[in-house]
Amino acid sequence: MDARSSYRETAVRGASPIRLVICLYEQAIEDLRRAVAALERGDIEARTRGINHALTVIAHLQGSLDMQRGREVAANLNRFYGLIRAGLVQAQVKQSTRILEEQISLLITIHEAWVEVERITAAPSLQLTVSGQAATAPSEAQIPIADWNA
Repeated sequence: MDARSSYRETAVRGASPIRLVICLYEQAIEDLRRAVAALERGDIEARTRGINHALTVIAHLQGSLDMQRGREVAANLNRFYGLIRAGLVQAQVKQSTRILEEQISLLITIHEAWVEVERITAAPSLQLTVSGQAATAPSEAQIPIADWNA
């Protein structure tokens, strides 16, 4: 096991569900960046490996959605993951760095949203102003997006 894998394994142990989702997004983005680099240097095997691993990560994210508890958010993420997977298949068939870069950009956007959710839920003492009155930030259990396992 190399140092990076060992570090990742340690970081994942005891991580919150939101942190695990963030780690999966980071892995998919890293896989696709490697696929872009491989495509640019003509390495078909590395390109295919990167895209296939990203597809596996996305399938894991999609498969872990709790459609009952997540409702509209889970349904939207399910559609999003389906679009990403279709885009990755298209990028593989067309050997397109442009399509891969588009998928990376989309994943980065949602990754940033998850990072923000983590930031908000990790700061229970954060004070928010609502109609001029101070209110504490909702706990992780009170935020609907954190109620499902994605």
